[in-house]
Amino acid sequence: MRKMILAALVGTSFALAGCSEKTEDAAATTADAAAADAEANVDAAGAAVEDAAADVGAAAQEVGKSTENIDDAAADAAAGTEAAVQGETKAEAKAD
Repeated sequence: MRKMILAALVGTSFALAGCSEKTEDAAATTADAAAADAEANVDAAGAAVEDAAADVGAAAQEVGKSTENIDDAAADAAAGTEAAVQGETKAEAKAD
């Protein structure tokens, strides 16, 4: 992206070679501002991607925790069912 901007600036400078110094200065200022805006946009996009990746990572951790909770609840329910059927405590059923 930066190479394209630099190429555009070089091309613009050649086009302005025949213009007055005042026009060249104004065009250079405009080109510099455009390059700064483009760089700021690229930086902002990079930050947004990093933030989104962090959000995805946090969501994945939450899913993992939820899965663990579901597994624990299922094991507890299974132990409760086994305990009821076999006439034992949940702890005894879990030990089986």
